Amino acid sequence: MAVAYSSRRITGRRPAAPARKMGTWKLAYADFLTALCAFFLVMWIVHGVPAEDKAELAQQFSGEADVTELAALPIVDTTAMDLATRLRSDPGLLAYGSSVTITAEPDLIRIDLTDMATRPLFETGDGGLNETGIALTRTTGIVLAHLPYQLRIEGHTDSNPSLTEGYSNWELSADRANSARRILEAAGVAPERVRAVSGLADTRPLLPASPDLPANRRISIVLVIREQSA
Repeated sequence: MAVAYSSRRITGRRPAAPARKMGTWKLAYADFLTALCAFFLVMWIVHGVPAEDKAELAQQFSGEADVTELAALPIVDTTAMDLATRLRSDPGLLAYGSSVTITAEPDLIRIDLTDMATRPLFETGDGGLNETGIALTRTTGIVLAHLPYQLRIEGHTDSNPSLTEGYSNWELSADRANSARRILEAAGVAPERVRAVSGLADTRPLLPASPDLPANRRISIVLVIREQSA
């Protein structure tokens, strides 16, 4: 601990001896408290760092890393997440409310155009889209037209069987997916970006516990962010 001195001269007496200032301990105590606060601040920040970031920092400082441990960490593609956030905030898509659902995965973005009971996109048993479905798909195509990613188009039905003989949910879902493809391309999506068009019938219900509900009828537009996901 530093000690400070001062000299005082008293008139008529011998030269004064240095006198110790009694308040310097306060400075040292303040320095200690500052260091303690800094320590707890660093500990709090480190506690909030994700495991994968800690591993990366450790690699940078040590020059080596446990390859097996790092390989087991989940890979998060921030490009997909950022793009999904931008799409969710698009005014045109927001206007359709719950008819549009956008989810991000590490290597793709899925845009579901859902047939809601209050806002149907398809006529029962029809392979095309109705006016609302056409308008929503066109709006989606305008939003996606400027993006560079390839895409897949999937058609889905509910579990109710088709009432048309020789025309099952497989044909119905495939026709709806192709109808969506034509609308997307007319809205500006380059045809070469379309990697696949498929009808999945009722094999992938949005609501597994209630596969017969209208919400399971939908068009899924899958943006492929990384090629290995295709």
